[in-house]
Amino acid sequence: MITLNTEKKYWIAFTSIPGIGRVRLAQLERYFGTLADAWQAPSDEIKHAGLDNTVVQSIIRHRSSISPEALMDNIESKGVNVITSDEPTYPACLKEIYDYPPVLYTMGEALSSSEWRIAVVGTRRATVYGKQVAQELSAELAASGITVVSGLARGIDTIAHRAALDAGGRTIAVFACGLDVVYPAENSKLAHDIMSHGTIVSEYPLGTKPRAENFPRRNRILSGLSLGVLVVEADELSGAMITARFALEQNREVFAVPGSILSPVSKGTNNLIKDGARLVTGCRDILEELNLTTVARQMEMKEIIPETAVEATLIGQLSAEPLHIDEVCRRSGLPVAEVSGTLAMMELKGLVRQVGGMNYILAREIRQAYQVKVE
Repeated sequence: MITLNTEKKYWIAFTSIPGIGRVRLAQLERYFGTLADAWQAPSDEIKHAGLDNTVVQSIIRHRSSISPEALMDNIESKGVNVITSDEPTYPACLKEIYDYPPVLYTMGEALSSSEWRIAVVGTRRATVYGKQVAQELSAELAASGITVVSGLARGIDTIAHRAALDAGGRTIAVFACGLDVVYPAENSKLAHDIMSHGTIVSEYPLGTKPRAENFPRRNRILSGLSLGVLVVEADELSGAMITARFALEQNREVFAVPGSILSPVSKGTNNLIKDGARLVTGCRDILEELNLTTVARQMEMKEIIPETAVEATLIGQLSAEPLHIDEVCRRSGLPVAEVSGTLAMMELKGLVRQVGGMNYILAREIRQAYQVKVE
């Protein structure tokens, strides 16, 4: 019998092979039934899964030098958690993007499904103005219950992470290398601090060096994990602008801080504003655009107490990620009329919120087990 743990080591092993990503992994799993069987299959059988000869040869060449068991032992010995895209703990928002990573490596606190996230990005060569703005906005976002997501790079990224931590909030750092290779090295202490009050995340196996081509790909995860991307300072060809483009492709909001027309590191942000990004002069601009102006108050109301068994059932299906009413009905097994009526009442009570198109989210964070009060 193949268990989830058994399969996970083969997810890790296959994604350690160059050329194997989400699509080819799905092809193998679809053809063989399990990745464990695919790992043991001869080369001619792997070809039948629909992979081209170059990829098949890559699998055969690397497979002989990879031990799935040794990979898993190394990961566990270093306290790394692995989340595959078929697990319920995989971030639902990230799975919405086209090129979502099949495997995530994480350290620190678990990724929460009931949190709001904003990516804060910008230049490594921040001005005094940019540093001040990044610090103030990141601190305000964190104090409002928003998790700050960034890439641990020098400049704006570093300031955003540190400001969120200093404000007592959560932050997530997305690496462009393995989690055991902190880059830049000067941010080792910051990475350690993030693990105590947040999460470090990577799609790359342990030991992966920070190659140049990894950074643009990493940026799709920054935006994919977030409700929106805030660009503080960026020149026209910067990684922050790549993140903004990913955000637009992924139907995320893009926010930009205006800067001097004479400053090279404000050309990108000013162009984003000209192209329709929301101009940001304070944290409230972001919260209003995302309809989260009451989030700070909601974070103080830490416990949801449903009044009926139906309310408890619906709360169990909802999170901070939007869920369509049809999917709520399917998951709960309740008739649409009952679900619709109950959600309407729960919205009046402030327990849930409709965010458009009959999609619902929880309006408060769940901190304790449900208590159902039946009259």
